[in-house]
Amino acid sequence: MSLLRFLGIRGASRDGGETETVRRIASRLERLEPEQAKFLAAFAYVLARVANADLHIAQSETEAMEGIVRGTAGLSEAEAALVVEIAKSQTRVLGGTENYVVTREFKNISTPAQRGRLLECLFEIAAADGTIETVESAEIAAIGEEIGFTRPEINALRAAYRERLAEFKTR
Repeated sequence: MSLLRFLGIRGASRDGGETETVRRIASRLERLEPEQAKFLAAFAYVLARVANADLHIAQSETEAMEGIVRGTAGLSEAEAALVVEIAKSQTRVLGGTENYVVTREFKNISTPAQRGRLLECLFEIAAADGTIETVESAEIAAIGEEIGFTRPEINALRAAYRERLAEFKTR
């Protein structure tokens, strides 16, 4: 038995590919419709995936995630903080295991417009501390491709954040 299974943490389930990570976050959103909670859980996890790409989630990134989650679902500050904290915890513990699975699930349950909004939000999160580190930019590109965007489409959006990209900042 693996350590993760012993702790009650599982990957993809048999019920339509929903992951334990998404279920864990969505279960805390009792007042939302189940499909909306599932969407928000996957959305928040992918945001946290980018925030944690450099293995440090800055307070400014956390605040940006909370604001985005609050605005996306109309949550209270406390609910948004809870969702973000769970997403951050899950990405820190399960990142390498769940990143692709949760992102694929998000792609499957979202519209093209929602995927576009997520991509914009990923750049906002990475830029929240003033600099988009190279590892964050690479993670955004990987996510963008996982959710169906081409590299030129991702780079077009990335260009809007040029002044915040670490590789273009003078040191």
